Amino acid sequence: MRLQILQHGWFRSLLLAGAFLTVTEMTLVEASATSASAVAKTSRQAATAAEATAQRYTEAMGAGNKVGVGQLDFACQYPIVAAAPHGIMAYPTDSDPVYDTCWQRLREAHAPTLARTDVGMEILWPSNGELVFFSEDLPRYPASAFVTKSLGLTPPGTGFHTHIIGSTPLPSASFRLRPNDPIVAVQTSLVKLSISYQDPLTAPVTYAPGSVKWTTTIKRTRRALKEITVQWVVLSGLKKHGFAGDTAVVNLPVTSGAIFGSGIQEQIPFVTETSHALPDSLVWWGPTDAPGLLTAGVARAAGLPELRDRVAMLNRILIIDPQQAEALRVLSQQLYAMVLREAIPFHKLTVKDPALALLVNEHFWNIYSQSVRVDLSLGMEMGGFDKPTTADYLYRMLSAMQALAAVRPEQLDNRIRLGVALRWNNDQEPSIATHQSLVKAILPERKADRAEALLQLAWSRINKVAWNRILDDSDIRAAYQDADAALTLANLPLDKFMAEYTKAYSLLFTPNRDNLALLERLAEAKRWFAEIPGQTPDIWDFFIGAESLKAVLDADPIFQPLLAQANEKKG
Repeated sequence: MRLQILQHGWFRSLLLAGAFLTVTEMTLVEASATSASAVAKTSRQAATAAEATAQRYTEAMGAGNKVGVGQLDFACQYPIVAAAPHGIMAYPTDSDPVYDTCWQRLREAHAPTLARTDVGMEILWPSNGELVFFSEDLPRYPASAFVTKSLGLTPPGTGFHTHIIGSTPLPSASFRLRPNDPIVAVQTSLVKLSISYQDPLTAPVTYAPGSVKWTTTIKRTRRALKEITVQWVVLSGLKKHGFAGDTAVVNLPVTSGAIFGSGIQEQIPFVTETSHALPDSLVWWGPTDAPGLLTAGVARAAGLPELRDRVAMLNRILIIDPQQAEALRVLSQQLYAMVLREAIPFHKLTVKDPALALLVNEHFWNIYSQSVRVDLSLGMEMGGFDKPTTADYLYRMLSAMQALAAVRPEQLDNRIRLGVALRWNNDQEPSIATHQSLVKAILPERKADRAEALLQLAWSRINKVAWNRILDDSDIRAAYQDADAALTLANLPLDKFMAEYTKAYSLLFTPNRDNLALLERLAEAKRWFAEIPGQTPDIWDFFIGAESLKAVLDADPIFQPLLAQANEKKG
């Protein structure tokens, strides 16, 4: 029962992949930029004034150019013109606070897309800062939300490219500049732009198509957005009405319209369409779009110092390719190690030998999962906690292990841990079935691996009987036989100890329990325990102090010599 670690060759490959991550990203950026430049050049040659305005507005948004956005945004320009009796001949200076005011209103409109709702281990990269997530129906968001600075050409975004699809005329938009002024009409166009996000690791996120909307019991699948079409409403012929520029984009409505007697506020401008994204145009990043970048991302994740960041990066990779084997492997190993570490504050033991430490931590959760189970079932969100719980690590690693078992069934170490995780999650029959299939899959000549699989199978059976308290369950006798078979294959004192201990523990739940046989098995277990590197009396007390076992040992005087020896050695 040893914690499988990354093989040196595999880890070296990941490090090399990480070294190429920057080169890969630069190649993708340069190729995309070259292609976009060619398309944009062709588009500019034939672009109408309305199309060019929509594209310039989009690029200004992505660059965080407050002045550029303010000079092309109708809602920003309208109050300035309305306050000037004869209109304006030039835009306000670049330092004018009107641009900051306008930008702040846009930020407030975009704020719902940046509200992080990370719970447990469901965090997505980027783990800190702004993650653009469209969690509602897309037409509810202003078109500008899809081209914000967070996604633009300056950090933290890595860029997007625009391509003019075309434009169509709309019925004229109408508005009045002042309450008693006549209503004016201006030429209006509907411009469609294709937005392509160049980096799958920082692209905005949506829910997957077809995911259930109105439920709290099913986690909706998320996807990284690759392309989307956005439509813009563009007004033309504005100069003759006192505007400094002749064209402007209608993104957010003007909020200063008059309120009529019916209580309805005047819509400024009155238009038949709105600027928004087209839901049927979504294209998501997939496994074949950038496989090299995903592999390099796994290497990058493995080197990040914080667990939150590692999990966030791996989660991001897995929403793009749910079957990315290396991401599934690293994620499941990271979280399994975290669950083991979570046992230490409970048992408070200092175990220096890694193999023995693994056994102690696994055994703690084996015993804990037979009774209390609170920390294995109460997640962060359910419990109202401010940080992830052991249950959060368990739930996330279970899905990763199950996916990896389907993609890479030959990775037997993952299947061993999957059966253990199912056991801790109280999935009794699946846990037993997982370890049964594993025993069948391991060749007889691989004695150590087979012994470990048999012992894990025995504990999956024991936990089922210990939880259900059905003492005539045939699984408890099968557990004893599995542990006995493991004993014949084991070579190391640690494995022999655990085999004898498992046989003894299984006897606790047999009908008409034979305490003398139990004593004999514990005596053998103690003999092998004494030969384990790094063993201490405290660790032995931990094993014989398991709740169900301790109750039997304390009740029958025949176990007193065994307990007295432990106490004497400890003293």
